[in-house]
Amino acid sequence: MADLTRDDVLKLAQLARLELADDEVESFKNELDEILHYVELLDNADIEGLEPTSQVTGLVNVERHDVFKDYGYTPKDLLENVPDTLDDHIKVKRMIS
Repeated sequence: MADLTRDDVLKLAQLARLELADDEVESFKNELDEILHYVELLDNADIEGLEPTSQVTGLVNVERHDVFKDYGYTPKDLLENVPDTLDDHIKVKRMIS
């Protein structure tokens, strides 16, 4: 894998909408080069005979069962505690303009 050039770093910065100072360009170039060399090491790792793994704990379908609990309240009872409702829903101020 070729080392990144200054222009490569500036192009990446542009794509990420970052403004970099001259000293930052060199710093990022060095850091990105190290990251890419590490990825190249991982890419060349011998994985012959290994099976893909999605999890390593050995647990299968660990879920809790839903249990209905009746607390003696109806949705209408609970809506009596909110400041404003609309069609059996809690009405709030508009959050997106």
